[in-house]
Amino acid sequence: MSTRPRPNTFDPRLRLLWLAAVLVACGFTLVARAAWLQLVSTSFYQQQGDARFVREVPIVASRGSILDRNGETLAASSPVASVWANPRELLGHPERLPELGRALSIAPEELARRVSERADREFVYLRRHMNPDEAAAVIGLGIPGVHQQREFRRFYPHGEVMAHVLGFTNIDDQGQEGLELAFDGWLTGKPGLKRIVRDRQGRIIEDVDLVRPAEPGRDLVLAIDRRVQYLAYRELKAAIAKHQARSGSVVVLDIPSGEIVAMVNQPSYNPNARGSGDGAARRNRAVTDLIEPGSVIKAMTVAAAMENGADPTRQINTSPGFFPLRNHTIRDVNNYGMVDMTRLLMKSSNIAATKLALEMSNEHFHDVLSRFGYGQGTGSGFPGEATGVLPPPRRWGEVVKATISYGYGLSATPLQIAQSYAVLANEGRMLPPTFVKGGNAAAPRGRQVIDPHIARSVVGMLETVVAPGGTATTAAVAGYRVAGKTGTTRQSVPGGYQQRYVSVFAGIVPVQQPRFAMVVAIHDPSAGRFYGGQVAAPVFHSVMDGALRLMDVPPDNVRQWFATAPKAAPAELGSDGLVPMDAPPVAQARPAGGLP
Repeated sequence: MSTRPRPNTFDPRLRLLWLAAVLVACGFTLVARAAWLQLVSTSFYQQQGDARFVREVPIVASRGSILDRNGETLAASSPVASVWANPRELLGHPERLPELGRALSIAPEELARRVSERADREFVYLRRHMNPDEAAAVIGLGIPGVHQQREFRRFYPHGEVMAHVLGFTNIDDQGQEGLELAFDGWLTGKPGLKRIVRDRQGRIIEDVDLVRPAEPGRDLVLAIDRRVQYLAYRELKAAIAKHQARSGSVVVLDIPSGEIVAMVNQPSYNPNARGSGDGAARRNRAVTDLIEPGSVIKAMTVAAAMENGADPTRQINTSPGFFPLRNHTIRDVNNYGMVDMTRLLMKSSNIAATKLALEMSNEHFHDVLSRFGYGQGTGSGFPGEATGVLPPPRRWGEVVKATISYGYGLSATPLQIAQSYAVLANEGRMLPPTFVKGGNAAAPRGRQVIDPHIARSVVGMLETVVAPGGTATTAAVAGYRVAGKTGTTRQSVPGGYQQRYVSVFAGIVPVQQPRFAMVVAIHDPSAGRFYGGQVAAPVFHSVMDGALRLMDVPPDNVRQWFATAPKAAPAELGSDGLVPMDAPPVAQARPAGGLP
Protein backbone atom coordinates (compact mmCIF):
# COMPACT_ATOMS: atom_id res chain seq x y z
CA MET A 1 0.00 0.00 0.00
CA SER A 2 1.35 3.39 -0.96
CA THR A 3 1.45 6.46 1.26
CA ARG A 4 1.10 10.13 0.11
CA PRO A 5 2.99 12.90 1.97
CA ARG A 6 0.77 15.14 4.22
CA PRO A 7 0.75 18.84 3.40
CA ASN A 8 2.84 21.08 5.73
CA THR A 9 0.36 23.33 7.48
CA PHE A 10 3.20 25.29 9.15
CA ASP A 11 4.74 26.68 6.05
CA PRO A 12 7.47 29.14 7.08
CA ARG A 13 6.23 31.68 4.55
CA LEU A 14 2.72 31.50 5.94
CA ARG A 15 4.00 31.90 9.46
CA LEU A 16 5.98 34.97 8.45
CA LEU A 17 2.90 36.46 6.88
CA TRP A 18 0.87 35.89 10.05
CA LEU A 19 3.64 37.34 12.22
CA ALA A 20 3.95 40.39 10.00
CA ALA A 21 0.21 40.89 10.13
CA VAL A 22 0.20 40.71 13.93
CA LEU A 23 3.09 43.14 14.22
CA VAL A 24 1.46 45.59 11.84
CA ALA A 25 -1.77 45.33 13.79
CA CYS A 26 0.06 45.95 17.10
CA GLY A 27 2.01 48.84 15.61
CA PHE A 28 -1.16 50.33 14.20
CA THR A 29 -2.86 49.92 17.58
CA LEU A 30 0.03 51.63 19.36
CA VAL A 31 0.12 54.46 16.86
CA ALA A 32 -3.64 54.82 17.08
CA ARG A 33 -3.51 54.81 20.89
CA ALA A 34 -0.71 57.36 20.92
CA ALA A 35 -2.57 59.55 18.47
CA TRP A 36 -5.71 59.22 20.54
CA LEU A 37 -3.96 60.16 23.79
CA GLN A 38 -1.91 62.98 22.30
CA LEU A 39 -4.34 64.45 19.80
CA VAL A 40 -7.82 63.59 21.02
CA SER A 41 -7.80 62.68 24.70
CA THR A 42 -4.94 64.68 26.27
CA SER A 43 -6.09 64.55 29.90
CA PHE A 44 -3.94 61.59 30.87
CA TYR A 45 -0.57 63.08 29.93
CA GLN A 46 -1.69 66.46 31.14
CA GLN A 47 -2.47 65.01 34.54
CA GLN A 48 0.82 63.16 34.65
CA GLY A 49 2.76 66.26 33.65
CA ASP A 50 0.89 68.44 36.08
CA ALA A 51 1.59 66.01 38.89
CA ARG A 52 5.29 66.51 38.26
CA PHE A 53 5.54 70.22 37.45
CA VAL A 54 2.34 72.06 38.54
CA ARG A 55 2.15 73.23 42.15
CA GLU A 56 -0.22 75.25 44.24
CA VAL A 57 1.70 77.90 46.17
CA PRO A 58 0.40 80.42 48.74
CA ILE A 59 0.33 84.15 48.07
CA VAL A 60 1.38 86.02 51.18
CA ALA A 61 -0.91 88.83 52.36
CA SER A 62 0.43 92.03 53.85
CA ARG A 63 -0.45 92.97 57.42
CA GLY A 64 -2.57 96.07 57.91
CA SER A 65 -0.87 99.30 58.93
CA ILE A 66 -1.32 100.98 62.31
CA LEU A 67 -1.96 104.72 62.14
CA ASP A 68 -2.21 107.46 64.74
CA ARG A 69 -5.33 109.61 65.12
CA ASN A 70 -4.08 111.95 62.37
CA GLY A 71 -3.26 109.23 59.86
CA GLU A 72 0.49 109.10 60.53
CA THR A 73 1.99 105.63 60.09
CA LEU A 74 3.07 103.98 63.33
CA ALA A 75 3.60 100.43 62.00
CA ALA A 76 3.78 99.12 58.45
CA SER A 77 4.79 95.94 56.64
CA SER A 78 7.37 96.07 53.85
CA PRO A 79 7.99 93.29 51.28
CA VAL A 80 11.18 91.29 51.78
CA ALA A 81 12.56 88.04 50.36
CA SER A 82 13.46 84.81 52.12
CA VAL A 83 15.84 82.25 50.62
CA TRP A 84 15.04 78.57 51.09
CA ALA A 85 16.33 75.28 49.74
CA ASN A 86 15.37 71.68 49.02
CA PRO A 87 17.96 69.85 51.19
CA ARG A 88 17.93 66.69 49.08
CA GLU A 89 18.65 68.58 45.89
CA LEU A 90 21.17 70.95 47.45
CA LEU A 91 23.13 68.15 49.12
CA GLY A 92 23.55 66.59 45.68
CA HIS A 93 25.92 69.46 44.88
CA PRO A 94 28.08 69.82 48.03
CA GLU A 95 30.75 71.71 46.09
CA ARG A 96 28.38 74.70 45.83
CA LEU A 97 27.83 75.05 49.58
CA PRO A 98 30.85 77.33 50.24
CA GLU A 99 29.74 79.66 47.46
CA LEU A 100 26.20 79.71 48.84
CA GLY A 101 27.42 80.31 52.38
CA ARG A 102 29.45 83.35 51.29
CA ALA A 103 26.46 84.79 49.47
CA LEU A 104 24.24 84.36 52.53
CA SER A 105 26.93 85.43 55.04
CA ILE A 106 26.71 82.01 56.69
CA ALA A 107 29.75 79.91 57.56
CA PRO A 108 29.94 76.93 55.15
CA GLU A 109 30.16 74.50 58.07
CA GLU A 110 27.05 75.96 59.68
CA LEU A 111 25.19 75.90 56.37
CA ALA A 112 26.16 72.27 55.73
CA ARG A 113 25.06 71.29 59.23
CA ARG A 114 21.66 72.98 58.91
CA VAL A 115 20.97 71.41 55.54
CA SER A 116 22.21 67.95 56.56
CA GLU A 117 20.01 67.91 59.68
CA ARG A 118 16.99 68.34 57.40
CA ALA A 119 18.07 66.03 54.63
CA ASP A 120 14.81 64.08 54.88
CA ARG A 121 12.74 67.16 54.16
CA GLU A 122 11.97 69.18 51.05
CA PHE A 123 12.11 72.63 52.60
CA VAL A 124 14.43 74.57 54.88
CA TYR A 125 14.87 78.31 55.32
CA LEU A 126 18.43 79.46 54.70
CA ARG A 127 17.97 83.15 55.46
CA ARG A 128 14.79 85.13 56.02
CA HIS A 129 13.78 88.74 55.50
CA MET A 130 16.53 89.75 53.11
CA ASN A 131 16.69 92.76 50.88
CA PRO A 132 14.99 91.63 47.64
CA ASP A 133 18.03 92.66 45.56
CA GLU A 134 20.38 90.63 47.74
CA ALA A 135 18.08 87.62 47.55
CA ALA A 136 17.93 87.94 43.75
CA ALA A 137 21.72 87.93 43.63
CA VAL A 138 21.77 84.64 45.57
CA ILE A 139 19.23 83.07 43.23
CA GLY A 140 21.28 84.35 40.30
CA LEU A 141 24.12 82.01 41.29
CA GLY A 142 22.04 79.15 39.84
CA ILE A 143 22.71 76.76 42.69
CA PRO A 144 20.41 73.72 42.37
CA GLY A 145 17.69 73.47 45.00
CA VAL A 146 17.93 77.11 46.14
CA HIS A 147 14.82 79.28 45.80
CA GLN A 148 13.25 82.44 47.20
CA GLN A 149 9.80 83.48 48.34
CA ARG A 150 8.17 86.79 49.13
CA GLU A 151 7.35 87.73 52.73
CA PHE A 152 6.66 90.87 54.76
CA ARG A 153 8.54 92.42 57.63
CA ARG A 154 7.09 94.83 60.20
CA PHE A 155 8.71 98.23 60.65
CA TYR A 156 8.08 100.77 63.41
CA PRO A 157 9.16 104.27 62.31
CA HIS A 158 8.98 105.74 65.83
CA GLY A 159 10.95 102.98 67.52
CA GLU A 160 11.02 103.03 71.30
CA VAL A 161 8.61 105.98 71.57
CA MET A 162 5.69 103.76 70.52
CA ALA A 163 7.11 100.40 71.57
CA HIS A 164 4.98 99.67 74.64
CA VAL A 165 1.70 100.59 72.99
CA LEU A 166 2.25 98.84 69.66
CA GLY A 167 4.24 95.83 70.80
CA PHE A 168 5.85 93.83 67.98
CA THR A 169 5.41 90.86 65.65
CA ASN A 170 7.51 87.73 65.27
CA ILE A 171 9.38 86.69 62.14
CA ASP A 172 6.16 85.25 60.71
CA ASP A 173 4.46 88.67 61.11
CA GLN A 174 2.21 87.49 63.94
CA GLY A 175 1.46 89.85 66.84
CA GLN A 176 3.34 89.01 70.03
CA GLU A 177 2.85 92.00 72.35
CA GLY A 178 0.77 95.13 72.74
CA LEU A 179 -1.83 96.18 70.20
CA GLU A 180 -0.16 94.01 67.56
CA LEU A 181 -1.31 91.06 69.66
CA ALA A 182 -4.66 92.52 70.79
CA PHE A 183 -5.73 93.27 67.19
CA ASP A 184 -3.87 90.45 65.46
CA GLY A 185 -7.05 89.08 63.90
CA TRP A 186 -7.97 92.50 62.54
CA LEU A 187 -4.51 93.30 61.15
CA THR A 188 -3.70 89.88 59.69
CA GLY A 189 -4.60 89.38 56.03
CA LYS A 190 -5.86 86.21 54.37
CA PRO A 191 -3.26 84.42 52.19
CA GLY A 192 -4.14 83.71 48.58
CA LEU A 193 -3.39 80.66 46.42
CA LYS A 194 -2.17 80.26 42.85
CA ARG A 195 -1.13 77.44 40.51
CA ILE A 196 2.28 77.65 38.91
CA VAL A 197 4.48 75.49 36.69
CA ARG A 198 8.05 74.75 37.75
CA ASP A 199 10.83 73.35 35.62
CA ARG A 200 13.27 70.62 36.65
CA GLN A 201 15.31 73.12 38.64
CA GLY A 202 12.27 74.27 40.58
CA ARG A 203 12.08 77.65 38.84
CA ILE A 204 8.66 79.14 38.18
CA ILE A 205 8.16 79.29 34.42
CA GLU A 206 4.44 80.01 34.24
CA ASP A 207 1.53 81.21 36.39
CA VAL A 208 -1.29 78.87 35.49
CA ASP A 209 -4.26 80.06 37.51
CA LEU A 210 -5.21 82.32 40.43
CA VAL A 211 -7.10 80.05 42.81
CA ARG A 212 -7.76 82.64 45.52
CA PRO A 213 -6.53 86.25 45.68
CA ALA A 214 -4.72 87.43 48.79
CA GLU A 215 -6.66 89.80 51.05
CA PRO A 216 -4.46 92.34 52.86
CA GLY A 217 -5.10 93.01 56.55
CA ARG A 218 -7.19 95.97 57.63
CA ASP A 219 -5.61 99.18 58.88
CA LEU A 220 -6.03 100.16 62.52
CA VAL A 221 -6.45 103.83 63.44
CA LEU A 222 -5.45 104.52 67.03
CA ALA A 223 -6.45 107.33 69.37
CA ILE A 224 -2.74 107.93 70.03
CA ASP A 225 -1.40 111.28 68.85
CA ARG A 226 2.24 110.77 67.87
CA ARG A 227 3.10 114.39 68.75
CA VAL A 228 1.76 114.14 72.30
CA GLN A 229 3.28 110.68 72.58
CA TYR A 230 6.69 112.07 71.69
CA LEU A 231 6.31 114.94 74.17
CA ALA A 232 5.37 112.54 76.96
CA TYR A 233 8.24 110.19 76.12
CA ARG A 234 10.81 112.98 75.96
CA GLU A 235 9.75 114.57 79.25
CA LEU A 236 9.47 111.27 81.10
CA LYS A 237 12.89 110.15 79.92
CA ALA A 238 14.40 113.48 80.99
CA ALA A 239 12.76 113.22 84.43
CA ILE A 240 14.00 109.65 84.89
CA ALA A 241 17.54 110.78 84.12
CA LYS A 242 17.33 113.93 86.26
CA HIS A 243 16.05 112.16 89.35
CA GLN A 244 18.01 108.94 88.75
CA ALA A 245 14.80 106.94 88.90
CA ARG A 246 14.37 103.27 88.09
CA SER A 247 11.29 103.48 85.86
CA GLY A 248 8.22 105.54 85.10
CA SER A 249 4.93 105.79 83.22
CA VAL A 250 2.76 108.51 81.71
CA VAL A 251 -0.87 108.20 80.58
CA VAL A 252 -2.86 110.93 78.82
CA LEU A 253 -6.63 110.46 78.37
CA ASP A 254 -8.97 112.51 76.22
CA ILE A 255 -11.76 113.17 78.73
CA PRO A 256 -14.79 113.66 76.41
CA SER A 257 -14.12 110.45 74.46
CA GLY A 258 -12.14 108.23 76.83
CA GLU A 259 -9.46 107.84 74.15
CA ILE A 260 -5.85 107.23 75.14
CA VAL A 261 -3.91 110.05 73.51
CA ALA A 262 -0.50 109.03 74.86
CA MET A 263 0.99 106.20 76.91
CA VAL A 264 4.73 105.89 77.47
CA ASN A 265 7.08 104.05 79.81
CA GLN A 266 10.72 104.01 80.80
CA PRO A 267 12.84 102.02 80.25
CA SER A 268 11.85 101.23 76.68
CA TYR A 269 13.20 99.12 73.80
CA ASN A 270 13.48 99.13 70.02
CA PRO A 271 10.72 96.98 68.48
CA ASN A 272 12.56 96.92 65.14
CA ALA A 273 15.33 94.84 66.72
CA ARG A 274 13.73 91.54 67.63
CA GLY A 275 14.96 90.20 70.92
CA SER A 276 16.35 93.54 72.07
CA GLY A 277 15.85 94.52 75.70
CA ASP A 278 14.93 92.28 78.60
CA GLY A 279 11.42 91.31 79.60
CA ALA A 280 11.11 94.18 82.06
CA ALA A 281 11.87 96.74 79.36
CA ARG A 282 9.18 95.28 77.09
CA ARG A 283 6.49 95.45 79.77
CA ASN A 284 3.87 98.19 79.41
CA ARG A 285 4.06 99.34 83.02
CA ALA A 286 1.17 101.77 82.62
CA VAL A 287 -1.29 98.85 82.38
CA THR A 288 0.56 95.90 83.93
CA ASP A 289 2.35 97.31 87.01
CA LEU A 290 0.47 98.05 90.20
CA ILE A 291 1.26 100.87 92.61
CA GLU A 292 -0.35 102.04 95.80
CA PRO A 293 -1.79 105.35 94.57
CA GLY A 294 -1.03 107.32 97.71
CA SER A 295 -2.54 110.75 98.22
CA VAL A 296 -4.10 110.92 94.75
CA ILE A 297 -6.84 108.69 96.18
CA LYS A 298 -7.90 111.46 98.57
CA ALA A 299 -10.01 113.01 95.82
CA MET A 300 -12.13 109.83 95.83
CA THR A 301 -12.23 109.85 99.63
CA VAL A 302 -13.66 113.38 99.56
CA ALA A 303 -16.17 112.41 96.86
CA ALA A 304 -17.32 109.41 98.92
CA ALA A 305 -17.71 111.57 102.03
CA MET A 306 -19.79 114.13 100.12
CA GLU A 307 -22.00 111.36 98.72
CA ASN A 308 -22.37 110.14 102.30
CA GLY A 309 -23.76 113.55 103.26
CA ALA A 310 -20.65 115.29 104.65
CA ASP A 311 -20.57 119.08 104.39
CA PRO A 312 -17.48 120.11 102.36
CA THR A 313 -17.15 123.32 104.41
CA ARG A 314 -17.15 121.53 107.76
CA GLN A 315 -13.96 122.06 109.73
CA ILE A 316 -11.93 118.99 110.68
CA ASN A 317 -9.41 119.22 113.49
CA THR A 318 -6.00 117.80 112.49
CA SER A 319 -4.04 119.18 115.44
CA PRO A 320 -1.41 118.48 116.63
CA GLY A 321 -0.34 116.85 113.34
CA PHE A 322 -0.71 113.24 114.45
CA PHE A 323 -3.71 111.07 115.25
CA PRO A 324 -3.53 107.85 117.34
CA LEU A 325 -5.69 105.07 115.93
CA ARG A 326 -5.70 101.70 117.64
CA ASN A 327 -2.01 100.77 117.86
CA HIS A 328 -0.98 103.07 114.97
CA THR A 329 -0.43 106.79 114.57
CA ILE A 330 -1.58 108.69 111.49
CA ARG A 331 0.66 111.67 110.70
CA ASP A 332 0.62 114.78 108.55
CA VAL A 333 3.72 116.49 107.22
CA ASN A 334 2.81 119.58 109.28
CA ASN A 335 0.18 120.58 111.81
CA TYR A 336 -2.57 122.06 109.62
CA GLY A 337 -5.01 122.73 112.44
CA MET A 338 -8.64 123.07 111.32
CA VAL A 339 -9.21 122.15 107.67
CA ASP A 340 -12.20 121.77 105.41
CA MET A 341 -12.29 119.38 102.45
CA THR A 342 -10.68 121.90 100.12
CA ARG A 343 -7.74 122.45 102.45
CA LEU A 344 -7.58 118.69 103.04
CA LEU A 345 -6.73 118.26 99.36
CA MET A 346 -4.63 121.40 99.10
CA LYS A 347 -2.35 120.39 101.98
CA SER A 348 -2.87 116.62 101.55
CA SER A 349 -3.89 115.92 105.13
CA ASN A 350 -3.84 112.24 106.04
CA ILE A 351 -5.56 112.91 109.36
CA ALA A 352 -8.52 114.71 107.78
CA ALA A 353 -8.88 111.95 105.16
CA THR A 354 -8.82 109.34 107.91
CA LYS A 355 -11.52 111.10 109.93
CA LEU A 356 -13.75 111.37 106.84
CA ALA A 357 -13.31 107.67 106.11
CA LEU A 358 -14.12 106.64 109.67
CA GLU A 359 -17.48 108.41 109.36
CA MET A 360 -18.47 106.20 106.41
CA SER A 361 -19.43 102.56 106.38
CA ASN A 362 -16.99 100.12 104.84
CA GLU A 363 -19.53 99.14 102.21
CA HIS A 364 -20.19 102.71 101.10
CA PHE A 365 -16.53 103.67 100.83
CA HIS A 366 -15.73 100.44 98.96
CA ASP A 367 -18.65 100.97 96.61
CA VAL A 368 -17.53 104.47 95.65
CA LEU A 369 -13.95 103.38 94.99
CA SER A 370 -15.22 100.46 92.95
CA ARG A 371 -17.44 102.76 90.88
CA PHE A 372 -14.40 104.88 90.13
CA GLY A 373 -12.80 101.76 88.64
CA TYR A 374 -10.50 100.58 91.43
CA GLY A 375 -10.18 96.84 91.85
CA GLN A 376 -11.42 96.03 88.34
CA GLY A 377 -10.18 96.16 84.77
CA THR A 378 -10.62 99.31 82.71
CA GLY A 379 -11.88 97.47 79.64
CA SER A 380 -9.13 98.83 77.41
CA GLY A 381 -8.48 95.36 75.98
CA PHE A 382 -4.72 95.66 76.31
CA PRO A 383 -3.07 92.22 76.72
CA GLY A 384 -1.92 91.49 80.25
CA GLU A 385 -3.72 94.44 81.84
CA ALA A 386 -3.81 94.20 85.65
CA THR A 387 -7.07 94.75 87.49
CA GLY A 388 -5.57 96.17 90.66
CA VAL A 389 -6.43 95.23 94.22
CA LEU A 390 -9.26 96.62 96.34
CA PRO A 391 -9.83 94.42 99.42
CA PRO A 392 -13.44 93.46 100.17
CA PRO A 393 -15.04 95.69 102.82
CA ARG A 394 -15.59 92.82 105.26
CA ARG A 395 -11.82 92.70 105.79
CA TRP A 396 -11.51 96.37 106.68
CA GLY A 397 -10.74 97.34 110.20
CA GLU A 398 -10.39 100.96 111.22
CA VAL A 399 -6.68 101.04 110.46
CA VAL A 400 -7.15 99.43 107.04
CA LYS A 401 -9.92 101.88 106.15
CA ALA A 402 -7.78 104.78 107.36
CA THR A 403 -4.79 103.78 105.23
CA ILE A 404 -7.02 103.24 102.18
CA SER A 405 -8.35 106.77 102.62
CA TYR A 406 -4.90 108.18 101.87
CA GLY A 407 -3.83 105.60 99.30
CA TYR A 408 -2.29 102.59 101.02
CA GLY A 409 -3.79 99.11 101.26
CA LEU A 410 -5.09 99.16 97.68
CA SER A 411 -3.27 99.11 94.36
CA ALA A 412 -3.97 100.34 90.85
CA THR A 413 -2.29 100.87 87.49
CA PRO A 414 -1.51 104.37 86.20
CA LEU A 415 -4.26 103.84 83.61
CA GLN A 416 -6.82 103.12 86.35
CA ILE A 417 -5.81 106.28 88.22
CA ALA A 418 -6.12 108.32 85.02
CA GLN A 419 -9.56 106.83 84.42
CA SER A 420 -10.76 107.80 87.91
CA TYR A 421 -9.64 111.42 87.40
CA ALA A 422 -11.30 111.45 83.98
CA VAL A 423 -14.54 110.46 85.75
CA LEU A 424 -14.28 113.51 88.02
CA ALA A 425 -13.54 115.78 85.06
CA ASN A 426 -16.37 114.29 82.99
CA GLU A 427 -18.98 115.27 85.59
CA GLY A 428 -19.10 111.81 87.10
CA ARG A 429 -19.46 109.84 83.86
CA MET A 430 -17.16 106.91 83.13
CA LEU A 431 -15.99 105.98 79.64
CA PRO A 432 -13.76 102.91 79.27
CA PRO A 433 -10.30 103.91 78.09
CA THR A 434 -9.80 102.96 74.45
CA PHE A 435 -6.76 102.79 72.20
CA VAL A 436 -8.91 102.99 69.06
CA LYS A 437 -10.03 106.28 67.59
CA GLY A 438 -13.79 106.42 67.97
CA GLY A 439 -13.76 103.32 70.16
CA ASN A 440 -16.51 104.71 72.43
CA ALA A 441 -18.67 106.12 69.64
CA ALA A 442 -21.45 103.65 70.46
CA ALA A 443 -21.78 105.04 74.02
CA PRO A 444 -20.43 108.61 73.87
CA ARG A 445 -21.91 109.73 77.22
CA GLY A 446 -20.62 106.81 79.25
CA ARG A 447 -21.99 105.54 82.56
CA GLN A 448 -22.87 107.88 85.43
CA VAL A 449 -21.00 106.71 88.54
CA ILE A 450 -21.25 109.75 90.82
CA ASP A 451 -23.39 112.85 91.08
CA PRO A 452 -22.24 115.60 88.64
CA HIS A 453 -22.41 118.25 91.39
CA ILE A 454 -20.03 116.21 93.57
CA ALA A 455 -17.64 115.68 90.67
CA ARG A 456 -17.56 119.39 89.82
CA SER A 457 -17.04 120.31 93.46
CA VAL A 458 -14.09 117.93 93.88
CA VAL A 459 -12.46 119.24 90.70
CA GLY A 460 -12.82 122.77 92.04
CA MET A 461 -11.11 121.70 95.26
CA LEU A 462 -8.30 120.02 93.33
CA GLU A 463 -7.62 123.29 91.55
CA THR A 464 -6.23 124.69 94.82
CA VAL A 465 -3.58 121.95 94.88
CA VAL A 466 -1.91 123.56 91.85
CA ALA A 467 -2.44 127.13 93.12
CA PRO A 468 0.14 128.92 95.32
CA GLY A 469 0.25 127.20 98.70
CA GLY A 470 -0.70 123.80 97.27
CA THR A 471 1.57 120.80 96.86
CA ALA A 472 1.74 120.88 93.05
CA THR A 473 2.53 124.44 91.97
CA THR A 474 5.04 123.00 89.49
CA ALA A 475 2.15 121.46 87.52
CA ALA A 476 0.62 124.83 86.60
CA VAL A 477 0.29 125.65 82.90
CA ALA A 478 0.20 129.32 81.91
CA GLY A 479 -3.19 130.34 80.58
CA TYR A 480 -4.99 127.23 81.76
CA ARG A 481 -6.74 126.29 84.96
CA VAL A 482 -5.28 123.03 86.23
CA ALA A 483 -6.66 120.68 88.88
CA GLY A 484 -4.71 117.77 90.26
CA LYS A 485 -3.30 115.87 93.19
CA THR A 486 0.16 114.74 94.20
CA GLY A 487 1.00 111.42 95.78
CA THR A 488 4.21 110.01 97.25
CA THR A 489 4.07 106.42 98.43
CA ARG A 490 6.64 104.22 100.07
CA GLN A 491 7.35 101.00 98.22
CA SER A 492 6.28 97.92 100.09
CA VAL A 493 8.57 95.01 100.90
CA PRO A 494 7.83 91.80 102.77
CA GLY A 495 7.16 92.84 106.35
CA GLY A 496 6.63 96.55 105.82
CA TYR A 497 7.65 99.60 103.85
CA GLN A 498 11.05 100.96 102.90
CA GLN A 499 12.39 104.39 102.12
CA ARG A 500 12.04 103.98 98.39
CA TYR A 501 9.26 105.95 96.80
CA VAL A 502 6.84 106.20 93.92
CA SER A 503 6.18 109.83 92.95
CA VAL A 504 2.74 110.37 91.43
CA PHE A 505 0.76 113.24 90.02
CA ALA A 506 -2.75 113.06 88.54
CA GLY A 507 -4.07 116.17 86.82
CA ILE A 508 -6.95 117.61 84.80
CA VAL A 509 -6.75 120.49 82.32
CA PRO A 510 -8.41 122.83 81.52
CA VAL A 511 -10.83 123.00 84.44
CA GLN A 512 -13.45 125.08 82.60
CA GLN A 513 -14.02 122.49 79.86
CA PRO A 514 -11.82 119.52 80.81
CA ARG A 515 -9.99 117.97 77.88
CA PHE A 516 -7.11 115.90 79.27
CA ALA A 517 -6.56 113.74 82.34
CA MET A 518 -2.92 112.81 82.83
CA VAL A 519 -1.09 110.63 85.32
CA VAL A 520 2.67 110.55 85.91
CA ALA A 521 4.21 107.79 88.05
CA ILE A 522 7.98 107.68 88.62
CA HIS A 523 9.50 104.79 90.56
CA ASP A 524 12.40 105.04 92.95
CA PRO A 525 13.84 108.54 92.36
CA SER A 526 17.20 108.56 94.08
CA ALA A 527 18.75 111.97 93.39
CA GLY A 528 17.47 113.53 96.63
CA ARG A 529 13.92 114.60 95.75
CA PHE A 530 11.01 112.18 95.77
CA TYR A 531 7.77 114.09 96.44
CA GLY A 532 5.13 113.95 93.72
CA GLY A 533 5.12 117.75 93.46
CA GLN A 534 8.86 117.78 92.86
CA VAL A 535 9.31 114.79 90.57
CA ALA A 536 6.04 113.98 88.78
CA ALA A 537 4.19 117.32 88.62
CA PRO A 538 6.84 119.05 86.45
CA VAL A 539 6.41 116.30 83.84
CA PHE A 540 2.68 117.06 83.74
CA HIS A 541 3.45 120.75 83.21
CA SER A 542 5.89 120.15 80.35
CA VAL A 543 3.70 117.67 78.49
CA MET A 544 0.45 119.58 78.85
CA ASP A 545 2.09 122.90 78.04
CA GLY A 546 2.84 121.49 74.59
CA ALA A 547 -0.15 119.18 74.13
CA LEU A 548 -2.79 121.85 74.77
CA ARG A 549 -1.35 123.95 71.99
CA LEU A 550 -0.79 121.06 69.62
CA MET A 551 -4.42 120.01 70.06
CA ASP A 552 -5.72 123.60 69.74
CA VAL A 553 -7.33 123.65 73.18
CA PRO A 554 -8.30 127.28 73.96
CA PRO A 555 -7.03 128.74 77.26
CA ASP A 556 -9.56 129.20 80.06
CA ASN A 557 -7.46 131.66 82.07
CA VAL A 558 -6.72 134.42 79.59
CA ARG A 559 -5.66 136.90 82.27
CA GLN A 560 -2.94 134.56 83.45
CA TRP A 561 -2.01 133.95 79.83
CA PHE A 562 -0.55 137.44 79.66
CA ALA A 563 0.86 137.45 83.17
CA THR A 564 4.11 135.99 84.36
CA ALA A 565 3.40 133.64 87.24
CA PRO A 566 6.18 133.61 89.89
CA LYS A 567 7.51 130.21 90.78
CA ALA A 568 6.44 129.27 94.28
CA ALA A 569 8.62 127.08 96.46
CA PRO A 570 7.18 123.59 96.91
CA ALA A 571 4.94 123.70 99.97
CA GLU A 572 5.14 120.02 100.80
CA LEU A 573 8.70 119.99 102.13
CA GLY A 574 9.45 119.42 105.77
CA SER A 575 11.36 121.81 107.98
CA ASP A 576 14.68 120.50 106.70
CA GLY A 577 13.74 121.36 103.12
CA LEU A 578 13.51 117.73 102.00
CA VAL A 579 12.29 115.06 104.40
CA PRO A 580 9.61 115.70 107.03
CA MET A 581 10.95 115.58 110.57
CA ASP A 582 8.17 113.24 111.65
CA ALA A 583 8.54 110.79 108.77
CA PRO A 584 7.67 107.18 109.67
CA PRO A 585 10.44 104.64 110.22
CA VAL A 586 12.04 102.70 107.38
CA ALA A 587 9.90 99.61 107.74
CA GLN A 588 6.67 99.08 109.62
CA ALA A 589 3.48 97.06 109.35
CA ARG A 590 1.59 99.98 107.81
CA PRO A 591 2.66 103.48 106.83
CA ALA A 592 1.71 105.89 109.60
CA GLY A 593 0.83 108.52 107.07
CA GLY A 594 0.82 109.02 103.34
CA LEU A 595 3.01 111.67 101.80
CA PRO A 596 1.59 114.47 99.67
